[in-house]
Amino acid sequence: MIRGTLVCESLRVGSSLEDLQWTVRGIRRVGVGSAAPDQPNLWTLIDFEVADDAADGLAECLAGVLDEPGWYVDYHTESDKFIVFAGRTFKYRRGQVEGRQAAADYARSHGVPEAQIDWPE
Repeated sequence: MIRGTLVCESLRVGSSLEDLQWTVRGIRRVGVGSAAPDQPNLWTLIDFEVADDAADGLAECLAGVLDEPGWYVDYHTESDKFIVFAGRTFKYRRGQVEGRQAAADYARSHGVPEAQIDWPE
């Protein structure tokens, strides 16, 4: 089962997520002390689960709706980690240093604050 979190504010204005076969596990509102200058200080988070066989399709869907710069969604299956940005997805084996580093370098180059490059493996 895939587990992840979507920041609602990360969606590009005018985009939509439709017909997702996911289970919402929780919705919460949080204050963010590490927001980038172009990000709001309050975020709405949706914790979700999706079947493992939907991992690649979910990445494609999310890559098409995320805003730029600096927004991403991370999620994982039992074996793989996904970091999805607008138009770009990183997929690597959980715990693989090189895969994580490539995603982190891309995040930094797209304005993600260091404190937000904290996705769990």
